[in-house]
Amino acid sequence: MSQGAWNAVFIIASFAAYIVIAIRSRAGSTKEYYTAGSGVSPLANGMATAADWMSAATFISMAGGIAVAGYDASRFLMGWTGGFVLLTTLMVPYLRKFNKSTVPDFLGDRFYSKGARLVGVICAIFICMTYIMGQMRGVGVVFSNLFELSVPMGVIIGAAIVFFYAGLGGMKGITYTQVAQYCVMAFAYTIPAIFAALALTGNIVPQLGLIGNAVEDGVPILEKINNINTELGFSEYTKGNLTKMNMFFITAALMVGTAGLPHVIVRFFTVKNVKSVRQSACWTLAFIAVIYLTAPAVGVFARINLIDSLHNTPYTAVPEWFSKFEKTGQMTFEDKNGDGIIQYFGPEKDQPNELTFGTDIMVMASPYMADLSPWIIGLLMAGCIAAALSTAAGLLLVISTSISHDLMKKIINPGLSDKQEVTSARLASLGALIVAAYFGINPPSSFVAKTVAFAFGLAASSFFPTLLMGIFSKRMNKWGAICGMMAGITFTLAYIVYFQFCGGTPEQYLFGITPEGIGFIGMIINFVVAAIVCAVTPKPPVEIQAMVENIHIPRDAGEASDH
Repeated sequence: MSQGAWNAVFIIASFAAYIVIAIRSRAGSTKEYYTAGSGVSPLANGMATAADWMSAATFISMAGGIAVAGYDASRFLMGWTGGFVLLTTLMVPYLRKFNKSTVPDFLGDRFYSKGARLVGVICAIFICMTYIMGQMRGVGVVFSNLFELSVPMGVIIGAAIVFFYAGLGGMKGITYTQVAQYCVMAFAYTIPAIFAALALTGNIVPQLGLIGNAVEDGVPILEKINNINTELGFSEYTKGNLTKMNMFFITAALMVGTAGLPHVIVRFFTVKNVKSVRQSACWTLAFIAVIYLTAPAVGVFARINLIDSLHNTPYTAVPEWFSKFEKTGQMTFEDKNGDGIIQYFGPEKDQPNELTFGTDIMVMASPYMADLSPWIIGLLMAGCIAAALSTAAGLLLVISTSISHDLMKKIINPGLSDKQEVTSARLASLGALIVAAYFGINPPSSFVAKTVAFAFGLAASSFFPTLLMGIFSKRMNKWGAICGMMAGITFTLAYIVYFQFCGGTPEQYLFGITPEGIGFIGMIINFVVAAIVCAVTPKPPVEIQAMVENIHIPRDAGEASDH
């Protein structure tokens, strides 16, 4: 079978499964649309949460970032995994006891204020829209590679598919679709890594291959990649270029931002009780580890194979796959010295670099570069699409429910019927996807993981501090929460917009912190402003303080509170 035929087999089979599941799991009520009826098993929810969590930024872009940046890209591994531990220990067990459907729903009731709910809706929309831009860009990159289309056309196709099954099934449909998507992702990520490890190191376990020796010359793989990098004029692969301060702030922003992501938090509202939340969290971490522990090996192997395949290769003799990526604009060769040979050099070499490629293409190009079987490439393509679509669907649901439930139902029109509420959610999904598709075509950064990092910064500066104070501080009142959220997200958003769209230069960075890490400063601003405002305004009502006290009582941890 040809490569196109194998691609079609895996894509059609996986899409057919997603659509059938979405139709069979169609939400029939607002409870099913928002929280899947709170009846999902911990195992299924752990798998669905892992799929929701492992977005295009993880599946496509993280290993690509590791391939290009080496040690510097470890900020994504450390920040995202560490943040998930924060989320599952400090946040979701307590939020589940509040028994709410959305994060703005919790904020509105905990801070006894429509204003807090409204600010929560605005923050959720900003966070999720920024995040979904990266996912739609990832969808476009995958579809453009798969069908040799332009990236914009790939974005449009992906947006239509996401709207169909996310808008139709709500949380119930998304949950069981994501279970299937996780299975596709896990196999699609690990199987190519196993074959690449065998080819380069002779070891069937990619992680062991990463710390083993190369088959070709017996040199340790990490030493080999360091030597290759320095010979070509790049810094050592295992040493970073980011300053320690910037590395810390980016990692910290990703970590606390993870603990404030509304589309991940809401996944834990789908299980029966707090005990199930903790079980679900354990399953999720186990499922995430399958891919996160494989990503460094994938990145290193891709880097070595890229250089072996293309550097010093005559353009007339390039592998067939290079033309495939060249057609879509994801790899380009500019013959600067006129010798017809591809030269790939870093900034420390006098020779000009003639090879340009997108970071996000490295994972998809890796099996081609390793000369793996067509069926492995087809499986990987299905996994890439599953990763982008699974998270895009979860984000879309948060946006739609924030608008329909928290804005329309709770603030604008309390008399909205269940049917009208679900209709509003689906219309909101359509509007959000149109905006997301536009920014997927015209992204603030061509690097998916970088765009997604901005969303984490917004979550770090808005939801994380407010949720933490709402859970653990009886003294925190509505004025402190509202002012803290507004101050944190406004500062962070302004910083990102200035440096991404308004001509800000690296020399102007505050303490040398890039926009990816500024969310941590925004978080500190949120805490400080909230504390100051809270100190000079009245205490929350007695019943609110009692509600906060109640969620810390462990003896009823098996049942969700009615408060």
